[in-house]
Amino acid sequence: MASLCLNSLPLSPPSQPPKLSEAPSPSSSSLSINSYYGSKGEASKPIVVSGNPPTFVSAPGRRIVAVGDLHGDLDQTRCALEMAGVLSPDGQDLWTGGETVLIQLGDILDRGEDEIAILSLLRSLDIQAKDEGGAVFQVNGNHETMNVEGDFRYVETGGFDECIDFLEYLDDNRDDWEEAFVGWTGVSKQLKEDRKMPQNYWDPWNLVRRQKGVIARSILLRPGGPLACELARHAVVLKVNDWVFCHGGLIPNHVAYGVERMNREVSHWMRGLSDSDESDNPHFPFIATRGYDSVVWNRLYSRDTSELDDYQNNQIHSILEETLHAVGAKAMVVGHTPQTTGANCKYNCSIWRIDVGMSSGVLNSRPEVLEIKDNKARVIRSKKDTSSESQVVDFI
Repeated sequence: MASLCLNSLPLSPPSQPPKLSEAPSPSSSSLSINSYYGSKGEASKPIVVSGNPPTFVSAPGRRIVAVGDLHGDLDQTRCALEMAGVLSPDGQDLWTGGETVLIQLGDILDRGEDEIAILSLLRSLDIQAKDEGGAVFQVNGNHETMNVEGDFRYVETGGFDECIDFLEYLDDNRDDWEEAFVGWTGVSKQLKEDRKMPQNYWDPWNLVRRQKGVIARSILLRPGGPLACELARHAVVLKVNDWVFCHGGLIPNHVAYGVERMNREVSHWMRGLSDSDESDNPHFPFIATRGYDSVVWNRLYSRDTSELDDYQNNQIHSILEETLHAVGAKAMVVGHTPQTTGANCKYNCSIWRIDVGMSSGVLNSRPEVLEIKDNKARVIRSKKDTSSESQVVDFI
């Protein structure tokens, strides 16, 4: 099991930058970095990460902030991150969270026009956060795995356009993937403005551009493609301190199969790698990515409990408790299913449902984030009519 301390990973790019077809993949080596010393001169305990991709995280004394599904809406993403206190409000995209640990619960892709820009922003914030003793983690959702499979049913026209622009941008900056990827958020804004001209969807040129967009997206997101490899850096299940985070939901048979094993298999599949020298095709991680009860598709814990009878609720609670006991966690945090009443907890607050459908491509609801401090959780909500203010709702 790989283990590394995340306090201030090197900001400089690797000496041998990967080519476009060799986009970054997580290192399997072990790495230890000295503790970050806070502004008060006291040594902070390091954030220790185990697994590749990250699976188990020890983040002593850290404030944890979790953000749900973003679906390509950069404006709402910024609003949520600013409200969480981790992003500067001046448009400079600076990390302001100090030693905070930020966790995004997947479904960045589809339904919006700024999917890659959001991925780029989160990577930039992660680099900055590590320099201050914090960290940014992501878990992949069903829309990430769907796109790596080539399922583009929920891609917006603007999403295809962004893929075209990004692929051309990479072609001009192929010498340094890391710098190019981190810089995309700023570059994409101007390119998006240039595209904002009245267009007829059925214009022959637009149809050709759409086909070009499908090809560009396929190149970027096919297993082994540069964006697929970027997604491969992230887990489908992440345990931070006493809390477990995943997109859909973890159940006992997932834990029995092996959380780290699932993460590794999904990562290898996305990177186009094979677990066996005898096979040219990577093993498809069915238990994590396919089926109604897979990690990224499961909605067992996100259903409206008022529609269930006592027996059904007791059964779900029992499954949840068994899962948490097996993985050694206090509570689980999930996204995936929009909560029309806002982020909430059920079953004695052992499950938190924090997808509020904030993207304009979903419900365009007010952003909400979950904050965990001293093992207690609360929801921070923006006031819809006053962007500079927020509300806090305590649950436990």
